[in-house]
Amino acid sequence: MNNKWLVRTDLAYDEVLSKNNDIEGIETTNFIVDDLNVIKHNILDNTNINKPVGTYYTIDLKDVDFHDSRICENIERCLSKVINELLIEKNLKNKKCLLVGLGNINVTPDSLGPYVMDNVIVTKHLFSMNNISEGFSNVAAMSPGVMGTTGMETFEVIKSIVENIDFDFLIVVDALSTNSIERVNKTIQITDTGISPGSGVGNKRKELSENTIGKPVIAVGVPTIVDAVTISSCVIDYVLKYLNYVSDNSKPSDKLVVSPKIDLNAPTNSAINEELFGEFGKLTEEEKRNLIEEILTPSGYNLMVTPKEIDADVEDLSKIIAGGLNIALHDGILKTITE
Repeated sequence: MNNKWLVRTDLAYDEVLSKNNDIEGIETTNFIVDDLNVIKHNILDNTNINKPVGTYYTIDLKDVDFHDSRICENIERCLSKVINELLIEKNLKNKKCLLVGLGNINVTPDSLGPYVMDNVIVTKHLFSMNNISEGFSNVAAMSPGVMGTTGMETFEVIKSIVENIDFDFLIVVDALSTNSIERVNKTIQITDTGISPGSGVGNKRKELSENTIGKPVIAVGVPTIVDAVTISSCVIDYVLKYLNYVSDNSKPSDKLVVSPKIDLNAPTNSAINEELFGEFGKLTEEEKRNLIEEILTPSGYNLMVTPKEIDADVEDLSKIIAGGLNIALHDGILKTITE
């Protein structure tokens, strides 16, 4: 068995978790913002992790219903505060911003960025006419499309706009990938390192970052897909955890529990795993993924998969992200809401 399987994810959180959180050169902080769990990773040295040096925020939505209007408002405020923190830290608050929605609006899992652009408040034209109210920043927005429909590299389109129109920084919104089924449509990542479009699905384009664009780039994204290797590995892992749970709770009274609450992050007993699955049960998580990759990829079965509720999820998540961006970029909106 070879050992070439790579973690197919755009999330720094996934990368850190795959190393059991034990990585030198990374500072991790957990805190609560508007009743939501936020994890902050400061990557100071990326020698042991496949992510650029910088700051990554992960807003965890696993235990919330973001289709609920009240919770949506909480997420918007949480997102706006995280973005505000980055803007203040980088001295970008109230400066000229270009919002960019990456992705293909005709492919639902990849349409998050363009849909967010449909809901953001743009003001650049009002500044040009000197007709803008106090509390609003200079903001423009655009969706460059994808090479398959425009024939142009996304980087080239954005670079040409930045070179010809005066902007101080960019905020890029894109759909991401993850290596955990529990984080699909349940995580928002915000980072100051920019983004490499398509990297999570093996279709990497030129990165959009301060190094390539010449302006600070903040990236906001939500994982909307996973690959078949991830799904298979997660399901096998969950089955093992369930069988371990049954083995540890085998009293007659335990049989009355119809749907037991199982800790999916709990370690399993290697002896039980081997007894149930033989040699396969002895494999590490990475080795299991390698094996599944070797089986599925040559046959062309390592598909990219998205939930059946993706239409409703993308619609609501795009409005939430747009709302968070509007509050963070335009102080006048928050003042209006609080009044």
